[in-house]
Amino acid sequence: MSTILITGANKGIGFETARRLIAAGHTVYVGARDAERGRTAAEALGARFVQIDVTDDASVEAAAKSVEADGGLDVLVNNAGIEPRADDGGFLAVGDVTADSMRTVFETNVFGQVRTLHAFLPLLQRSAAPVVVNVSSGLSLVRDLVDQQSPSHFYPGVEYPASKAAVNMVTVQYAKAFPGVRINAADPGFTATDLNHHAGTQTVEQGAEVIVRLAQVAPDGPSGEFFDAAGKLAW
Repeated sequence: MSTILITGANKGIGFETARRLIAAGHTVYVGARDAERGRTAAEALGARFVQIDVTDDASVEAAAKSVEADGGLDVLVNNAGIEPRADDGGFLAVGDVTADSMRTVFETNVFGQVRTLHAFLPLLQRSAAPVVVNVSSGLSLVRDLVDQQSPSHFYPGVEYPASKAAVNMVTVQYAKAFPGVRINAADPGFTATDLNHHAGTQTVEQGAEVIVRLAQVAPDGPSGEFFDAAGKLAW
């Protein structure tokens, strides 16, 4: 059994992923920015809690030291993410997108994953079966956003799909650099969570499926690849 850290795990897909992995017999850290919510979620699940704000160097470094002191880590699930929507579910018009609005999303979705990878890779490399799951999105696929027949074509936002496309590139390059670690990207699908004001068409159980599967990938399993619940996706 593995010791697993899931960032952004106090609710939504992260919470369901933690529940499933605990049920499978793994030791799971619920990583959350809000300590009160994180502890509450961890207690409900029977998980460990670690406070981690993926946008903050000191917070991520402290979390890594805490997990190391507890015995180390086998699996990192980079789940924490944001999508910029207004309260009514609308998007910032493309003409109103600024460097600052783009940077805000990248800070969590891309730089947050890199920051966490950087801090936890030394722990993972001590594991006999290290695994990383970077949560991406089908909206990262340019071919689908330009295809008028694709369900993704309707999506009007800029920041979120751009950030997830960057996650895909991070995944591939890290997998090449660290062949001893199984590093893959996961597309949970359009899942109803707070991230999208519950506009999604899937349940969190469905959304967590591919993440749960990749978190338990075998040491000789795939790396540097992209999957959804149905199987491997072409980049």
